[in-house]
Amino acid sequence: MAHNLNFNNRTGKYSFFSVKEKAWHNLGQIVQDYPTSEEAIKFAGLDYEVEKSSLFTKGNGFIENENGIEIANSELEVPNYFANIRTDNNTVLGVVGKDYHIVQNRDAFSFFDSIVGGENGILYETAGALGNGERIFITAKLPDYIRVGNGDDITEKYIFLTTSHDGSGSITAAFTPVRIVCQNTLNASLKNMSNVVRIRHTAGAKQRLEDAHKVMGLANKLSNELENTFNHWAKITIGDEEMKRLIQLALCPNKETLTHLQKGNFDEISTLFKNTVDDAFAYAMISESQQMETTKGTLYGAYNAVTGYFQNVRNYKNNEAKLQSIVLGGTAQTRSQKAFELCETFSRMGSDSLILN
Repeated sequence: MAHNLNFNNRTGKYSFFSVKEKAWHNLGQIVQDYPTSEEAIKFAGLDYEVEKSSLFTKGNGFIENENGIEIANSELEVPNYFANIRTDNNTVLGVVGKDYHIVQNRDAFSFFDSIVGGENGILYETAGALGNGERIFITAKLPDYIRVGNGDDITEKYIFLTTSHDGSGSITAAFTPVRIVCQNTLNASLKNMSNVVRIRHTAGAKQRLEDAHKVMGLANKLSNELENTFNHWAKITIGDEEMKRLIQLALCPNKETLTHLQKGNFDEISTLFKNTVDDAFAYAMISESQQMETTKGTLYGAYNAVTGYFQNVRNYKNNEAKLQSIVLGGTAQTRSQKAFELCETFSRMGSDSLILN
């Protein structure tokens, strides 16, 4: 499978590190002990600065020099726009406006530094750069776990942070639980509470980034609620037909498909959608991780059928596309959130909630 990890020609290394586990495609640096932020930045190849540089375009006329003599104008400065450049190799990472404030990689790590280490702290587990280094990401592991059932079904708790240097998007910090047994990401926003904190690239971004430790409070609240929710779902049985219907509703891509489902016009439904539903349902039925006491024939298993499909079955163009889909608000995350909401409703209303209307 293709990857989009940054390769640094200057150091001859891929910009990625992982603690103990194999790095993506056996690339990057594997370390045995959890690093400090300073060490993590170096291990991940993120020890470069980014600066704004003026943009120029070729001129097509004449201007007067200091002596009043017309000379050919070879360059014109582009007002209000700048190129973000890596200072270690002069690679252009993107074009930004005059109000764009660069958040250096070290400042992104500063979000974690006050809560990393110690008995109650978090630990840097992976970090890396994508493309030419225009997007970086960090995952840090929180202490303790989300335990479902008798404790054998364990979900690890992470904070995921990403930022970019190309002018696209905001700095994003998200609470991201990952179920150990099959490595599927159980992203979920509960009720009116999001699992994401977004910080704009403005002049105050660095200060706001330092203050964003509020995501820790968010993570603690979400993990407690999710543990209660998942344990409740693990006790609710759901039949095969109900599970398939829930998967159909969660993965339904548009109103047209929903209308065909409502009317029973299955011949009008795209083969792609049918195959997607079948693949997710098959994952629910035969995956070893779905045959545990907590998942087999349960509502919790139905939710994991959708999240697990996107994490472990579906193919992606590259790992950046997978990251975007699962963690950064893409299709996998929105469909998984839909599955979460459907399961919440099912837990209250039963199979009546799956009637297509």
